[in-house]
Amino acid sequence: MKYPLFIFNTLTHKVEEFQPLKPGNVRMYTCGPTVNNFTHIGHLRTYIMEDVLKRVLLTDGYRVKHVLNVTDVGHLTSDEDTGEDKIEKQANLESKNAWELAEFYTNDFLSNLKKVNIILPNIICPATKHIEEQINLIKKIEERGFTYIISDGVYFDTSRLSDYGILSGVQQGNQKPTERIEVAQEKRNPNDFALWKFSPKDKKRQMEWPSPWGIGFPGWHIECAAMSMKYLGDFFDIHCGGVDHIPVHHANEIAEAEAITGKHLAKYWVHFGLLVLGENKISKSLGNLIRIKDLEERGYNPLAYRYYVYTVQYRKTATFSWEALDACQAALNNLFAFIIKAKQIQSLSKTKKSSQQENSFNIKETGELGNQEKIKKFEDDFLKSVHDDLDMPKALEIMWNFIRDYNRNPLEYDPTNVLNAFEKIDKILAFDLEKIKPLKVPPEVQKIAEKRWELKQQKQWEESDKFRQQIEELGYTIEDFQDFYLISPHKINNS
Repeated sequence: MKYPLFIFNTLTHKVEEFQPLKPGNVRMYTCGPTVNNFTHIGHLRTYIMEDVLKRVLLTDGYRVKHVLNVTDVGHLTSDEDTGEDKIEKQANLESKNAWELAEFYTNDFLSNLKKVNIILPNIICPATKHIEEQINLIKKIEERGFTYIISDGVYFDTSRLSDYGILSGVQQGNQKPTERIEVAQEKRNPNDFALWKFSPKDKKRQMEWPSPWGIGFPGWHIECAAMSMKYLGDFFDIHCGGVDHIPVHHANEIAEAEAITGKHLAKYWVHFGLLVLGENKISKSLGNLIRIKDLEERGYNPLAYRYYVYTVQYRKTATFSWEALDACQAALNNLFAFIIKAKQIQSLSKTKKSSQQENSFNIKETGELGNQEKIKKFEDDFLKSVHDDLDMPKALEIMWNFIRDYNRNPLEYDPTNVLNAFEKIDKILAFDLEKIKPLKVPPEVQKIAEKRWELKQQKQWEESDKFRQQIEELGYTIEDFQDFYLISPHKINNS
């Protein structure tokens, strides 16, 4: 690969050069949603950055096998393996059955991924369709002596693992116990967790299955271990998720895999920071959901939120504000305007060259020679940044520095080479730049512009300025060059 990829590995707590387990291939697992409510922008921050990582790997020529789970059973309202199942609880609130509810919110999740241009995984696996795999994995863990049974289920004995908690850097025995209710007091150790939960004796659950230990349902953590190992093998390249999964969910996945294979499930564990609104994270439990639909209703392009995600280093906490999103929408519009300008110049260049008129518009030699080196340096610097622990804020800075230099004198650049460069970087940015069409100027605006140009050639500056003002009032800007002009709209939204 031309640019080595460096990424922060939570497992080792340092930035490492990525080396695949099998040359040319990457196996990647990303923790999906618990589908008991609408997908919100806090979720999407993680999924967008996972998509960036995947796009970088694809750009590098890797074949990426990407698996994402959907939690549609077993995620309880408490990480202490107590409380109600989130799916069944929400289904009761909405007067739906659990299966209908899970399908509805899964579809909402997938539609949101498409709106922000996330490449869908190769495999999307719901927990309810992999009950057999989860039971078989629990059997293997049991055979190796890592389980015990209490009144509400089958539990994993974390005391058998000396490095439990390796992801968070807090080793076994050093964790502070948290407050827990009566049932949880039967656990042998504070960090033990449920592999299989028994159905209540006094009522029938909507989602329950027979097992060697009794009728019930899988614990939350076993699904990811079972499904990732089914589709990616016992030890794969990359496991991703939010930082909130580190101390419990991902620690428990590692424990389950280590009990069977002696390995930590994945070579690289990559985690993404939270999105907060004021002092609180955006979450279902707090009821402060902001959805892509909410952004659209306020007139934002969903890709403006994707741009926002790039403005904060992925491991840091991001503080969302509407003012920040306004700035990102404006920046995205300016990027679209830049692409339109380059395409207009490209079109003019082709038209003039084909007419072979004397003294006609043409790209300067520096555009074909000297500034090609600037374009190449821009590409290289951008790609180096995204390969340096996904430094998207730096990549955006490099992009805007190039655009500012281009705008000083666009005729010094070959427009085709510029557009080719942006087509390459957009494979990572995913702003649909290739879909932007050259501007179609309304006839009334074009007529005024032509009249203004005639007056300007006659050096009737005051009269020509009046026509410029008319163009501005119609929502367009006109930019003059030596032998031609360009018209662009004030507002551009490539939605």
